[in-house]
Amino acid sequence: MTLDNLTLQTEYLSLDGEFYELTDPTPLDDPYLISFNPMAAELIDLDSSTKDDPRFVALLNGTFIPKGTRPFSMCYAGHQFGNYAPRLGDGRAINLGSINGWHIQTKGSGETLYSRTSDGRAALPSSIREYLMSEAMHHLGIPTTRALGIIGSQTKILRNQIERGAIVMRMSPSWVRFGTFEYFYYFKEYDKLRSLTDYVIIESYPHLQDDEDRYYKFFCEVVERTAKLIAKWKGIGFNHGVMNTDNMSIAGLTIDYGPYAILDDFDYGFVCNKTDKAGRYSYGDQPNVSYWNLTMLSKALTPIIDKERMQKKLDDFGNFLYPDAYIDVMRGKLGLALKLDEDVELIKDLIGTLQDSYVDHTLFFRTFSRYDGDRMPLFDIAMNPVPVDGWLNLYDARLAKETRTQNERQEAMLKTNPKYVLKNYMLQEAIDLAQKGDFSMVETLLYIAAHPFDELPEFERFAGETPEEHKNICLSCSS
Repeated sequence: MTLDNLTLQTEYLSLDGEFYELTDPTPLDDPYLISFNPMAAELIDLDSSTKDDPRFVALLNGTFIPKGTRPFSMCYAGHQFGNYAPRLGDGRAINLGSINGWHIQTKGSGETLYSRTSDGRAALPSSIREYLMSEAMHHLGIPTTRALGIIGSQTKILRNQIERGAIVMRMSPSWVRFGTFEYFYYFKEYDKLRSLTDYVIIESYPHLQDDEDRYYKFFCEVVERTAKLIAKWKGIGFNHGVMNTDNMSIAGLTIDYGPYAILDDFDYGFVCNKTDKAGRYSYGDQPNVSYWNLTMLSKALTPIIDKERMQKKLDDFGNFLYPDAYIDVMRGKLGLALKLDEDVELIKDLIGTLQDSYVDHTLFFRTFSRYDGDRMPLFDIAMNPVPVDGWLNLYDARLAKETRTQNERQEAMLKTNPKYVLKNYMLQEAIDLAQKGDFSMVETLLYIAAHPFDELPEFERFAGETPEEHKNICLSCSS
């Protein structure tokens, strides 16, 4: 398929007009292509030759409108850092429609009804970060939005400094958020709340649409998907940074890549968002915050679902849904095929060990994937190897109860523990070059993002410990 026959559907516009506002994009000045993602293009059957079609830049810039498109922005509310904001919405995103189950959206397309005092633009640095990280998360096996392409421009916007405006074309199976439900609950528009739930069930939980108990079962599946998502974040060392309810996907996806980070040295309390002074969205507190957010969602659903039933499911989240999901993720990282009760303590001890060892999170697990009894490779990468030595005694005892061979274990671990993740210092290198008109590092990181478990000798420098001067980069919401 080429742009000549690209046709989009706008099912969301079947809802009441309060759910959205028809919004025309505001084009950037002198737009140019930074990157085209052929892997995302395949999802909508878009031919890779589209990269060379000048209309692709126009598509992202809002001057080429596909068939069937009626551009619109979505309305929602949300709890931001624990405080309720009654009207948020797509302040800088415009939806074009859907194809093959993927909803296409441009971020940075100008002011909308929901922009409030903002300009509706996205800066080049944050756009590059979202474009690359959404692809990296997908290849790490984590549910996420995707990105089809990114353009830059000569449009100047003011953030912490003067930046150039950019637009990312994002794709998602759903853009509905916890905060969308909150909007209609707090305004007491319960009929619209029910309509929204029916729409989301058809969009993201179609197997439930004919079930008489579909609303409750829908909530249960949201809880379960969220538990598994956060467990995967924790396993890979991902810190979202802005887990407001308006940034939580009702489909259990990673959305809205604002301030985020992949851990450098392991730090359970790491906070990647420099505006999060209280550390609400720290790496270690992500399960607690997700539970809180689910509680806010359950409150919004009380007009159509029994409160006590939802509370029992929320109790399940803390009692076993999230803990079991996390332990399963960590068993995979440790190469443990058997499920033993003692694994819980082994993993708890490992977290304390990593905290005390001052060791790079990704490098530790990749090195550990080749563990054969020789402890020196792990000692060599830890600033304080003593805790590692003590924990390996426990691990060796646990391995004695496994049935598969060392080679089988190592092979499984190498497919679970990535060699390459996109850390903030790598992304900053790509951003610095892009601001000079050199997009080669964007393409390099896009390639690396798609091959996280592979041996790539030409990119070996990205597989080591984060250079000391680049560790623990923190970002703001406008970064």
